[in-house]
Amino acid sequence: FTEEKLGQAEKTELDAHLENLLSKAECTKLWTEKIMKQTEVLLQPNPNARIEEFVYEKLDRKAPSRMNNPELLGQYMIDAGNEFGPGTAYGNALIKCGETQKRIGTADRELIQTSAINFLTPLRNFIEGDYKTITKERKLLQNKRLDLDAAKTRLKKAKVAEARAASEQEVRITQSEFDRQAEITRLLLEGISSTHAHHLRCLNDFVEAQMTYYAQCYQYMLDLQKQLGSFPSTFLSNNNQSSSTPVQSISAPSVLASASPSLPSVSNSVVTSGISELKSSSGSRKARVLYDYDAANSSELSLLADEVITVYSIPGMDSDWLMGERGNQKGKVPITYLELLN
Repeated sequence: FTEEKLGQAEKTELDAHLENLLSKAECTKLWTEKIMKQTEVLLQPNPNARIEEFVYEKLDRKAPSRMNNPELLGQYMIDAGNEFGPGTAYGNALIKCGETQKRIGTADRELIQTSAINFLTPLRNFIEGDYKTITKERKLLQNKRLDLDAAKTRLKKAKVAEARAASEQEVRITQSEFDRQAEITRLLLEGISSTHAHHLRCLNDFVEAQMTYYAQCYQYMLDLQKQLGSFPSTFLSNNNQSSSTPVQSISAPSVLASASPSLPSVSNSVVTSGISELKSSSGSRKARVLYDYDAANSSELSLLADEVITVYSIPGMDSDWLMGERGNQKGKVPITYLELLN
């Protein structure tokens, strides 16, 4: 081996087909490792968590269960919503968002589990199994080739007839062993094509798992968007002045406005005639509350969805507001949150 490296000895070359197979195997091993490692990073971005899982796996112990990032965010949102009050618009929205985040966290766990079984495990089995066997047989082939070349060198240097005959016998034996090992290695290397076919099926499984995950996330967010669209933001006025800005322009983002037909501005056309009649008379009417509303100041009345209150108009009152009464409580209420009852 040293003489070959120094250029002082001839080297038996492997046939071109075997060399191509070896090159294909090395290339497969290299890219399989890179894809496998980056997939692990994609599924678990936290390097400390990956190291911990690796250690537990090597110790053949189950890693402790921990909340993933969406689940943790969801729990914080739910806790905050309960603290602020589930009856308030913001608290209710936080709870709904938190529940959706936890569903996404569950879907994320399912993606990791499915991908680990159907994609990462087969790739790891190739690196730690098939390729190790190929590497072992390839080293053996290298040793057999060195034995053959050493025997050929001794044959060239043999001067005495008896030494020459012994060297010829040694060359025949080492040549036979080399040919046999080359055939074994070739058969193993030709299995790389079937490995590619198997990994292709695993890749399809991985894509299907991702498709399921993203479809679930999209559906969860679509449902959440519709829920959030069913009640508006309550930043309607500050403590000093009433705002005549339409609710739609300051409610949920424009995406929600376009996707949610149940935004409060839609109800304006329905109640306009009833409101006009009420404002022109001095009487009162019963009204059903459409959405939760938090009073911005002491002159306003907080509302809960689906409750029935008494409303009436006061001369000179802003056109977007009515006076509301609930038992002994009274205060201004926005008309866009009300549905007048007959």
